[in-house]
Amino acid sequence: MTDSHQQDAAGTVVIGAGPAGLTAAYALAQRGLPVTILEASSVCGGISRTVAVEGCHYDLGGHRFFSKNGDIEALWDELASEPLLERARLSRIYYDGKFYDYPLRIGNALRNMGPVEAGRVLGSFAAARVRPTKDVDTFEGWVTSRFGRRLYEMFFASYTEKVWGRPCSEISAEWAAQRIRNLSLSKALVNAVVGNRGDRATSLIDRFRYPRLGPGQLWDSAAIKCASEGATLLRDRRVVGFETDGDPPVIHAVLSDGPHGHERHAAAAVLSSMPLRDLVAALPEPPEPIRDMAAALGYRGFFVVALVLDTPDLFPDNWVYAHSSSVRVARVQNFGNWSPDMLPGPGVSCLGAEYFADPQDELWNTADDQLIDLAESELRRIGLLSRGRVIFGHVTRVPDAYPVYERGHSQWFAGLQSYLTSLPNLWCIGRAGQHRYNNMDHSMMSALLAAANVADGGRRDVWAVNTEAEYHEESAGREDAG
Repeated sequence: MTDSHQQDAAGTVVIGAGPAGLTAAYALAQRGLPVTILEASSVCGGISRTVAVEGCHYDLGGHRFFSKNGDIEALWDELASEPLLERARLSRIYYDGKFYDYPLRIGNALRNMGPVEAGRVLGSFAAARVRPTKDVDTFEGWVTSRFGRRLYEMFFASYTEKVWGRPCSEISAEWAAQRIRNLSLSKALVNAVVGNRGDRATSLIDRFRYPRLGPGQLWDSAAIKCASEGATLLRDRRVVGFETDGDPPVIHAVLSDGPHGHERHAAAAVLSSMPLRDLVAALPEPPEPIRDMAAALGYRGFFVVALVLDTPDLFPDNWVYAHSSSVRVARVQNFGNWSPDMLPGPGVSCLGAEYFADPQDELWNTADDQLIDLAESELRRIGLLSRGRVIFGHVTRVPDAYPVYERGHSQWFAGLQSYLTSLPNLWCIGRAGQHRYNNMDHSMMSALLAAANVADGGRRDVWAVNTEAEYHEESAGREDAG
């Protein structure tokens, strides 16, 4: 099928060619089912794509290939064009002019904190255990009640507010419970100071896999394999509407705008990874309360300033968190330590300074050359650029990158989720499609469940993915690095 062809036969329409969309399309095509993928941009991978410029490859956020689900690990191997690299994890936190190993190590933590600060941390932690904060509906209250005010101020408040652009008192505790769970920086810090109890502790993962040329290499390969199985990928197709009938509404066609104008794609089923806000807005006549709920969903924009320098081996980390209000950068990636082949050649480095902003913010609308200057000055200020000259820089902006969990999120979001689940032939998949802060493997798992539903008429709960009680990066049974 060419891009200009109008689809007549009703198959499955998958909206979005990110990890969730490509996974779903591949699973359906392997079963011999007709599937069309509509991608709004010209590239695959979504926020997991790789940007290539002047021989340099850089990732939008640093996407580790790690999953507790063996089927997902096997699927990555199946989709990849070549074996994935195995990488050692090395990351640190910049706070108060010092670098803390993460996961924390007792010697490093105590040297940085000093005995007075360590005493304050433990005293605050003890006070929180005796008199926990009563308001645990917010991120601030949830963290403070469990780990104490001092740990919250040191290692949570500044970074979290950079990422989300709002006070921690306005962020739902649901996000904290999902992303921190039983193991967190604060637990690691307490363990580093007072020691681990038990012979074997649950620890953060210390190794992960990664494509040689970044995650986009794998998702470009996945798109090719989808096509080889018979799927049709249409790029630069922005979904603008749906044709439905019945009560509850059944979707019969997806409408898109693209290089060939307005197109209609007949649909027996729809798997959507487009932002929920846009999905509901495109439906013909959702109930007004549902439309209002979707319109109120918040998203956080994100951009990367990539700096290529004439000096290798600037620092050993894969990435560094900037938990300091003295700089606006939130995290710094060192792409040569993810894969040496990400670099344009020998004797150079490529760093990615990550910033969070919204399209209406002054920072978002700052000219690229000024953002490159800002990133260089901030990285020099915190000591990650102690030497080297910037050869060139490049900026990539991603609007609506992260779904925001407003205070009280779970209570009012339940109604929106219930409505979407009631639509007989629509499944919402992936991070944007479910407005959930999924890891890449969770997005893929939701896609596999949805594809299985289409294939056999089942009603597996795609919303149940990523609700396990264990923290995403915990790996039980390993010796703690601290």
